[in-house]
Amino acid sequence: MPLTVIITRDVEDRYRGFLGSAMLELAPGVYAQPRMSAGVRGRIWTVVEEWHGRLRRGSIVMCWAEASAAGGLGLATLGEPPKDVVAHDGILLVRRALPSRGVVVGEG
Repeated sequence: MPLTVIITRDVEDRYRGFLGSAMLELAPGVYAQPRMSAGVRGRIWTVVEEWHGRLRRGSIVMCWAEASAAGGLGLATLGEPPKDVVAHDGILLVRRALPSRGVVVGEG
């Protein structure tokens, strides 16, 4: 039963009450539970994911120790800004899209 951490940003108060009932709120929007089973973690994420799917506000990140995952870290995310987490040489990296630049039209 690994340590689980959930970080919320710009979400409705319902998340605070729900997560605070199952985890310790270390700082505003930062929740931790030192020994959370995969089953409990999955049920919590199902509720959070369902709410976020309806409310569409803020962002949520959950991470936990996962020996079989790249970098030994299980990771789940919802919301903005979008991140693409990729494994490279056994570690996790965040890949973000480059901002688009205006197209320069040649003279002619």
